[in-house]
Amino acid sequence: MGSTVVQKFGGSSLATTGHLRRVARRIARVAASGRRVAVVVSAQGKTTDHLISTAGEINPDADGRELDQLLATGEAASAALTAMALQRLGTPATALAGAQTGILAAGPPGAGVIVAIDTERAERLLDAGQVVVIAGFQGVDAAGDIITLGRGGSDTTAVAAAAELGASHCEIYTDVPGVLTADPRLVPAARLMPRLDMDVMAEMAFAGAKVMHSRAVELAALCGLDIHVGHSAAPEVGTRIHVTDGDTMLETQAAVMAVVHDQDAARVTVRTPGTAENPALTVFRALGQQAVPADMTSVHEERGGGHTIGLTVPHTRVAAVREFLAAHAADGADALTVDDTVAKVSIVGKGLLSRPQYAARMLSALTDRGISAGAFSASQLRISVTVPRAETARAVRLLHTEFELDGSPDDSPLTLATRT
Repeated sequence: MGSTVVQKFGGSSLATTGHLRRVARRIARVAASGRRVAVVVSAQGKTTDHLISTAGEINPDADGRELDQLLATGEAASAALTAMALQRLGTPATALAGAQTGILAAGPPGAGVIVAIDTERAERLLDAGQVVVIAGFQGVDAAGDIITLGRGGSDTTAVAAAAELGASHCEIYTDVPGVLTADPRLVPAARLMPRLDMDVMAEMAFAGAKVMHSRAVELAALCGLDIHVGHSAAPEVGTRIHVTDGDTMLETQAAVMAVVHDQDAARVTVRTPGTAENPALTVFRALGQQAVPADMTSVHEERGGGHTIGLTVPHTRVAAVREFLAAHAADGADALTVDDTVAKVSIVGKGLLSRPQYAARMLSALTDRGISAGAFSASQLRISVTVPRAETARAVRLLHTEFELDGSPDDSPLTLATRT
């Protein structure tokens, strides 16, 4: 058999029967070339959102384990339907879901991490000429229960499968032509980036870029695996995400490469009593146990004793954070506050701490136009601020123009996606 190809198709690429058949024809052509083909699929369209909504109607306080069992069915259905479409074309295919995938995961429900993959069954099927269609976003824990990997977890499934199956790279197909300088729904002038360093992509993903799951990018970097991100209808166009290879000089690169936003954010502030010992350690230990990623962290020692700790966390995890922090907050109604009216807006690039003028330009561009910047954090790869959620789109467009990222009409995502 030939080399191994691992492709991942997002939910929008499989949203309708027509979409699914088109994807199947593409997969079949690759399989006909003699290469081994493994495909990872997400749930069709808005299936996951629909399942979450239904679960909320049945029981708003549903146990995390049961919710994982429910949500995993979306990807399982996509895998089965994709395999059926391939079989209709005369291409042998087998769908694998849940424990069949060989993916062992650990962690709390909804936030599992892949700890191992047993590829024996997949390898056997691939060697027999079958296309293996893997349900993304899921694995099983040591007890044999399904555990999901969090939103975007199908990307992580695909990268892990590519690494374990010996693929040279991983192909991710979605509804945009690659990685863009901003979300094209907010910035029509956003440009495609044909090449991107892995560390920049990881920072963009963590800051809110939906095109890739941040853990998938981190895993690819650890495995030395390149990623190709492209449009499901135009695979020739795309972005190659690669480990930094030193072929460009930092001083000649544009420092700011993209503007990213995240509206799934809430700002949590907790004031701890003066008697608490090392409260920051206590807080972050709890965040680690709950697998809650915190960003834009600040810790201030109060003059009268105690500390004030500020965190930006995913809006969907506020309930878990609030419950824990309330037990460790000082007395008083204002000891624990949650601001869920904000969004996070970031500029991402290289050497940003070395160029402090960029932080000044960012804040000036916002405040001069009446957009208040709240919490602030900076690193060499990213500068982030919180802004009123209602001002997200305007803030992103202002910063995209401020840092000269706007492209010409020929560079628009719609043109690129339909050019081939």
